[in-house]
Amino acid sequence: MRRRLAETPPLREQMEKEQGKNQQSRLYLLVSLSVFFWCLLLYIHFVVLGGSSAVDTLPQLATFTLRTKSLNTSTSNSNLIPVHRPVTIDPPRVDGGYEKERSVNNELKGESVDNLKTGNVRSPLVISHSERTKERAGREKQNYPFMRALRTVENKSDPCGGRYIYVHDLPPKFNEDMLKECKSLSLWTNMCKFTTNAGLGPPLENVEGVFSNTGWYATNQFAVDVIFSNRMKQYECLTNDSSLAAAIFVPFYAGFDIARYLWGHNISTRDAASLALVDWLMKRPEWGIMGGKDHFLVAGRITWDFRRLTDQDLDWGNKLLFLPAAKNMSMLVVESSPWNENDYGIPYPTYFHPARDADVLIWQDRMRNLERKYLFCFAGAPRPDNPKSIRGQIIDQCKKSKVCKLLECDFGESKCHSPSSIMQMFQSSLFCLQPQGDSYTRRSAFDSMLAGCIPVFFHPGSAYTQYTWHLPKNYSQYSVFIPEDHVRKSNISIEQRLSQVSPEQVKEMREVVINLIPQLIYADPRSKLETLRDAFDVAVQAVIDKVTKLRRDIVKGRKDDNFIEELSWKYALLDEGQEIGPHEWDPFFSKPKAGNADSDSSSADAAKNSWKNEQRQHS
Repeated sequence: MRRRLAETPPLREQMEKEQGKNQQSRLYLLVSLSVFFWCLLLYIHFVVLGGSSAVDTLPQLATFTLRTKSLNTSTSNSNLIPVHRPVTIDPPRVDGGYEKERSVNNELKGESVDNLKTGNVRSPLVISHSERTKERAGREKQNYPFMRALRTVENKSDPCGGRYIYVHDLPPKFNEDMLKECKSLSLWTNMCKFTTNAGLGPPLENVEGVFSNTGWYATNQFAVDVIFSNRMKQYECLTNDSSLAAAIFVPFYAGFDIARYLWGHNISTRDAASLALVDWLMKRPEWGIMGGKDHFLVAGRITWDFRRLTDQDLDWGNKLLFLPAAKNMSMLVVESSPWNENDYGIPYPTYFHPARDADVLIWQDRMRNLERKYLFCFAGAPRPDNPKSIRGQIIDQCKKSKVCKLLECDFGESKCHSPSSIMQMFQSSLFCLQPQGDSYTRRSAFDSMLAGCIPVFFHPGSAYTQYTWHLPKNYSQYSVFIPEDHVRKSNISIEQRLSQVSPEQVKEMREVVINLIPQLIYADPRSKLETLRDAFDVAVQAVIDKVTKLRRDIVKGRKDDNFIEELSWKYALLDEGQEIGPHEWDPFFSKPKAGNADSDSSSADAAKNSWKNEQRQHS
């Protein structure tokens, strides 16, 4: 017993030593686990998340996972861009009394809930290398300066998401100062009365009962500059924050500017304002976002007034649309070029500028119920100095027909200069003939459709390749097409051709024309239609769609290297997935360019002749 008692201290020491070793083992285990945990955390941090701050690691894991699902399932439809950190967008100050707070974080929360409900949240630990590559590319895409504006498209809680317009505050010399010198805006017309009432001109009295009692004005056909700019002031999604803008509007009165100097001025004078405008714009930070590709302006004249081919004083117009910077912008004109991509056709202004939806609806019903006693009609003057014009033959056929109404327009007093006489004729006819004038297009085409009269075109450049934003691609729905050569060479009977259209077809076509009326007219710039979209609304949305598509293409690295500018007229006519190829209208637009692929002297001559016609109307 004693010996065993004597051995007790060594045994206790041995046990204590063993316990010490166990404690050290546990400590080593804890240290190893800690090192493993931190290594794992650092691996996730640097390899998976690609360098996010340690403070935000856990929130970013959730956001990254959710956005990965969104990118995989929704990119093809909505082009969502991965967002790694909730970002709250400060509410911009918006003109017109509209101000709304919005947050990208709200969008992420909504999407997170959807993904959690469907069980689509995936662990970042099993993300493949290809997915990580996509996410890194997504983070790089966020560097584009327009990404903030592009993300607003996906913010469904914001009624203006993806529709904001920023308006440049131009020096008054580019717009308002021109109106102060309105007498100089035309060589033959006193434009002062036509710039009143926000560009609508003086009101028209409804003496003969042809118009409505309100909303009708003696509007000049070249007044779109001021009408559009004043209409923009009523746009519901204006913003003072250009980083939110889907497009940027330049309120330069380009049409009024060139109208002052087309006759009797050298090219330096004609180009001065355009060069000064471009210089001003290129110094603005907004220009650097896309090099002007998100900018647009409006000119209420035909494109040929802005496409001078040479720097000779005898050549026509200015060179606004040939300036490198202007080629990046979109220019809305009442007649565009078939061979250029930087201009787009918008309707000529008519005499009707409603302030309420009810005014439009009442007018449409009235046009449906009118009795039309003439099969067809024509208002216009012959062009004896133009051997290619078919106007003379049209006038001869109309004179010989018992079912045609004719208003001959020439020097001096004429009912062609009376809005009530013109509208009365259109209202009493089933078909309205719309041959080329001095250039491809005519204001008369829009006046006739406003009257519910089915237009008859003789050249595709008069409407079909011009107003692709405002008119259906299928032209047979609302019009009749008779090629010029059928009249010029074959001497086809217009009366016989139109008589072949059945009463049922006439009724259907007229209904399409009447339904088009809202988007072919400009509402009163001092008000806004409640539910109907006018020509302004259609044009602005088309510009926004164009810029948004361009931005998405840039983000995705898509380029159209095969684009042929000289065939610009074909692209707007293509269906989804369709490629450029031979077209039935090729003969109409295949012409010698006199060494220039953009235009030729015949286009300038057409513009010059249009001014002669303007002189004729006011002589």
